[in-house]
Amino acid sequence: MTTSTSGVSSVAVSKNPDDVALQYARQIAQELQVGVSQVQATIALLDEDCTVPFIARYRKEATGTLDEVQITNIRDMRERLAQLDKRREAMIKSLRERELLTDELLEKLGASVSITDLEDIYLPFKPKRKTKASVAREKGLEPLAADIFANKLQNVEKAAEAFINKEKGVESVEQALAGARDIMAEWMSENPTVRKQLRNYWSKASTIASKVAKGKEQEGQKFKDYFDWNEKVTAAPSHRILAMFRGEAEGMLKLAIRPDDEESLIIMDQNFVKKGPCSDQIEITVEDAHDRLLAPSMETELRAELKTRADVEAIRVFTRNLRELLMAPPLGEHALMALDPGFRTGCKLVCLGKQGDLLHHDVIYPHMDGAGDGAKQSKLNAVKKVVELARKFNVVAVAIGNGTAGRETEEFMRAIDWASVQLEEPQIVMVNESGASIYSASDVAREEFPDYDLTVRGAVSIGRRLMDPLAELVKLDPKSIGVGQYQHDVDQPALQSSLDDTVVSCVNSVGVELNTASKQLLSYVSGLGKQIAANIVAHRQENGPFKSRAELKKVARLGPKAYEQSAGFLRIRAAKNPLDASAVHPESYKVVETMAKDLGLDVATLMSDAEARKSIDLGKYVSDKIGLPTLRDIMQELEKPGRDPRAKLEPMKFAEGVHAISDLYEGMKLPGIVTNVTAFGAFVDIGVHQDGLVHVSELTNKFVKDASEVVTVQQKVMVTVLQVDKDRKRIALSMKR
Repeated sequence: MTTSTSGVSSVAVSKNPDDVALQYARQIAQELQVGVSQVQATIALLDEDCTVPFIARYRKEATGTLDEVQITNIRDMRERLAQLDKRREAMIKSLRERELLTDELLEKLGASVSITDLEDIYLPFKPKRKTKASVAREKGLEPLAADIFANKLQNVEKAAEAFINKEKGVESVEQALAGARDIMAEWMSENPTVRKQLRNYWSKASTIASKVAKGKEQEGQKFKDYFDWNEKVTAAPSHRILAMFRGEAEGMLKLAIRPDDEESLIIMDQNFVKKGPCSDQIEITVEDAHDRLLAPSMETELRAELKTRADVEAIRVFTRNLRELLMAPPLGEHALMALDPGFRTGCKLVCLGKQGDLLHHDVIYPHMDGAGDGAKQSKLNAVKKVVELARKFNVVAVAIGNGTAGRETEEFMRAIDWASVQLEEPQIVMVNESGASIYSASDVAREEFPDYDLTVRGAVSIGRRLMDPLAELVKLDPKSIGVGQYQHDVDQPALQSSLDDTVVSCVNSVGVELNTASKQLLSYVSGLGKQIAANIVAHRQENGPFKSRAELKKVARLGPKAYEQSAGFLRIRAAKNPLDASAVHPESYKVVETMAKDLGLDVATLMSDAEARKSIDLGKYVSDKIGLPTLRDIMQELEKPGRDPRAKLEPMKFAEGVHAISDLYEGMKLPGIVTNVTAFGAFVDIGVHQDGLVHVSELTNKFVKDASEVVTVQQKVMVTVLQVDKDRKRIALSMKR
């Protein structure tokens, strides 16, 4: 249950920033198993406002080739250590102001390794609201409590008589003893050693028990699995913890989280109960302290720890899925047609140019009800319009949203006889339209297409997702994309930070075309942000396309630091200098030019001549500013300048004739595509408008603890239908052979 900042010693109290920085570096290095100098260099770069992608890509010599994950961990651990010290300093200040700080207390606080240890040490001195113990102290009963606690009174009742004081509200021996027990109970509950022992026991031995709330059997059906549930907290996975907490928050479930009370009391007895004349009073106090103070405190802590643990896992699942979705293979810059399918309202159709610009929009009605002449003519008209537009705009691909009527629209498009109209059949791709409706109603969509309605914007988004999933999805709040697990229940700042890191990492690993990128995409480029991104777009609109990276320096508010951080991640394909289309940073242009000159070549020839590059001795170009790691990166980039790290697009094709749940039967084998991966399994789109679930136990014939070990979002799989619940719209699938 202890919430440690790092698992290693925390910083002792110090006012010297250099001492603190060195101690931080040592602790982080020990925790991450890297060199102290690597951590120090990374922190120094972060303090200079360098971004994680920039440090990982262009400062390898300084960090000793640390990757993005390690650099991010260093950043986050330093922040946690700083927060721990901030809390420690606040405690020390409070104690000093109240003249309670001793050398021993200062030493204990300085040596604490976690926020939990700090809080335990500070607890007895923490300013409190009125308690039973504080009331008893006001009645003058603390000396009696101290004597009983020390087990040195031969006659407890006789000693208590001396504390009877009707003016103070102590009218009997029993009242005096009760007040003394209240004070002792507080002492017991604030004992750091006992709290630590109980905390360890509760964290290992507790169970989480869930029952349906009275009268909520029908209303709480979605939590039916937890109407009578019990399991060890050490075994409870993230999704079950979050589900039960949500059920409790909605008033559908009652939860209890605790271990065996008898064992818990034994731990307290071992610490406080000793043979002596006062042992009876101490035993009574132990039970009261446990039931009234310590048990509720331990349960509160354990709940918080379980929530934190579940949040961490849920956020990990979400960010992993988001990365897979953002890094999905793009179609690339090709003219295409996009369809947002519908039955009664028709299919919204748009044609997009190679840069994703809207060229035409229309509506077709290929799915009219009935089998009469009207329905047939409507379908013929739809075919005619599709063919005409495909010819006019040189369409090479068709993107179809996977919502209502998606499968029927896909079959309609595949049924067109393209050869008979002298056209090459376009690539037909089903596109996950999750979040498209949110985009179409967003400020971003209104700004991009102020003169078009929601339906047109939604179709455009579907088409652009096929062209470049990353460029289009960055316009959405990641939480609306639909690849999370209880995302609204987890720590929102922590989730947002992790998602932002993921988007930034993906955008910068792919690189951004400077002359076509939206301001939303540009805002995630290292060193830029929303305002500078908007300024770049404004400069582009006013002055035309950028001809070189150097022209970025003319953009308003884009200073030397922003240029340094961003330039290497921005591409200009048509630039005069071919290096502007690569990931080679402008600060390294001179070394490439020197290599080319030494071989009697120009840079463009060097980039195209593999044999010439093989003859280069990189050791000749090592200097105090550039080392072998960066030189090796440069050579890889010269081999494939501006290469896209994403895989090649391979369209998904669903089983023919399977459109709805009613078309499914047990034992049916179908192709599908993974849409979401959770701790308990994977959701798979099989083309029936309702994703099926492959439980973690059905992913493979071998034991699997985590579904991500077997599948990823966007992965194409073959599944077998195990069970179909049409009423609850649930489909159970298996990937076992």
